[in-house]
Order: sequence, then C-alpha cells, then structure tokens
Amino acid sequence: MSVYVDYASTTPVDKEIMNEVMANADVFGNPSSIHRVGKDAKAKLQAHRARIAKSINAKPKEIIITSGATEANNLAIKGTADRHEKPHMITTDIEHASVRTTYQNLSEDYDVTFLKASENGLIDVEDLKKNLKSNTVLVSIMFVNNETGSIQPVFEIAKVLKDHPALLHIDAVQAFGHMEVDVEALGADMLTLSGHKIYGPKGIGMLYLREGTKLSAQITGGSHELSRRAGTENTMWVEALSLAMEKADYERSKRSLKEMQLKERFLNELTAKEVPFEVNGDVNRQSSHILNLYFPWSDAEFLLTAFDMAGIYVSAGSACNAGTVQPSHVIQSMYGGEERALKSVRFSFSHLMEADDVLEIAQQLHVIYERLSGNQ
Repeated sequence: MSVYVDYASTTPVDKEIMNEVMANADVFGNPSSIHRVGKDAKAKLQAHRARIAKSINAKPKEIIITSGATEANNLAIKGTADRHEKPHMITTDIEHASVRTTYQNLSEDYDVTFLKASENGLIDVEDLKKNLKSNTVLVSIMFVNNETGSIQPVFEIAKVLKDHPALLHIDAVQAFGHMEVDVEALGADMLTLSGHKIYGPKGIGMLYLREGTKLSAQITGGSHELSRRAGTENTMWVEALSLAMEKADYERSKRSLKEMQLKERFLNELTAKEVPFEVNGDVNRQSSHILNLYFPWSDAEFLLTAFDMAGIYVSAGSACNAGTVQPSHVIQSMYGGEERALKSVRFSFSHLMEADDVLEIAQQLHVIYERLSGNQ
C-alpha cells in the first residue's frame, strides 16, 4: 500500500479538467493576432479570465496571468518596489521562499522589516502596527502558511492598513480551495494563486491586481496582459486554471470537511498508539489540509527515509529547497533554533484520501517508534 500525503507540495492533475482542455485544443491561435484564429483564441482567453476573476470576486481586468505563484509573488513585490525611490516594506519570517527570498534580496538596497511568528505560528497585528512607517509601501502576508497551515490574521491586517497608503499583498496559494478567498472581503490589493496546488497543471498561476494599483512589469516585451506581463498567453493552461478554480471553489466545503476528518482521525490514531508527538502551531487555527508534527524521538530525515521505504510520501517542509532536507525556517522562527525544525514533518491531506490512508501512516509511525524504542 502506498500513500501520498504531500498535497501542499503539489496535487495530481484532475483528468476530467485536462480532458476538457484537450477537447478544446483546436483553438490554438495567438490571442494577439488580428485574424479570425487569433480572435477566437482571445475570446477563449477572456472568457476563462472572467471565470478566474469570478472565483475570487474580482474583475477580469484585475487578473494577470503568470507562469505560477513564484512569478506572481515576484511581480507583486518587485513591481511595487520599482515604483518607489526609498520604500519600506513589511513581510514575515515565515513566508514561502518566493516571497521571503525576494525580500531578502531587496533588503540589500531597500528597508525591509521581517515580522516574527509566535509559537502558534501567527504574527502579532500589534507588531505590524508598530513597524508601519510613513514610507511603508507594501505589506506581504500569506493567508495560510505552507508548512504549518497556520491561518494568518489577514482580515485584521487589512483593517490596520485601511487608513494607511501601504498596499496589502496576500499569498493565497494554500488557502484557495480550502477556505473562501474573496479579494473584496480580504481587502487585498494583490493576491497570488497557483494552478498545481488545486489539481491543475504546473506552470500556470495568477496575480490579482486591484484596479488602479500601479505596478512595474518584470517581464517586458509585448503589451500582453495590459502591458503588465509580456509573453504570449498559454490559453490551454489558462482554461485549466479557470476550471480547477471553479471546481475547487464549488467543492470547497465538501473537500475541507473531508480533510478535517482525516486530520482528526490521524491525530486520534497517533494518540491511541501512544506515539509521542506535538503539533507545531495551534491546530485550532490552521487550515483543514496541513498538519506539521514534532517527533522528539527521531530526526525528520530518518523518518522521511523510513516512510519512503514503506511507500508513504511526505515532506519535512516546503518543496522549494532543491529536494534536500533542510531545517524549516518557519519552525525555526516559531520555536527558535534548529532542534525542533530538524525533528518535524509536514503531512498535507486531500479529499482524494481515505481513512485507511491515515491509519496506514499512523501504523507505520507506530512501527518506527517501537523499533527505535527497542520494543521490537
């Protein structure tokens, strides 16, 4: 029996969605061409842009198609920084690498504040208030943390920024499909999503940019995407993204309920089998699909190897560290030092899983623990 439990890293492509995309593959023209074939492609592109926008309560012209969330996050951050001479920007120590590394690079020339997270995995809104300056132009906060599932207080943050000129950029990659993502309710000026986290293909994502918000293009060339991102649009993958977003949004309640049931069953089973563990963060303030556990009795690297040999596919944190087991910067920020981070494993669930899957994971953990304890 093999069990994949790394859905926060990537998801399998929904075959129904891809079958529909391939059925429409004859609409292949360049949306920028003025002949009929190009106009048909443009009509298709705009129709799916509208469906993408509707899924997050935005306007079609507020959607910028990108190659994924990494590009979208880079565009949001660098595109804002480039418009200011001496800007101050705020982010957190627990962001995804595409945000954190981008800000680290910018901090060589710009003033960047990195907010700390507490042991519950959340930042303090009062800490944000204290760090706001008159020249703060951008605040980047992820909705749901990709390693712990912690849900950041983005609504409270939006209220703080309501009377401040700083823009609010939200990485919602791990939130969409598990909880409601409404850009108006969130008060977001920019918001990023990725196709391959919601059962769509890799290589497609989007940046929501509130109407009237100025941004400097990072990929230049033609006047595609209203001159905000050059390059001929991938109409087939845009269709796949729109279909994946619609399906994820429509099935959100059913999916998240299944994920929560799996998570609860897993924790109960580990407790029943007396496998020592601690939840990283506050399980009551986390998304339905991500669970990060600290196992004081084993290194994560050993557990990943043992799991892999048993046919269980899991990770120790973000999948953006070149396939290596590195101590999670998120867990380090929450608890300080590497010790806990080196003994923590992320489990990320899916509505595609069944109860038997989590029972198998718990059983394998029990076997590994018993062996290391000398009880077998």
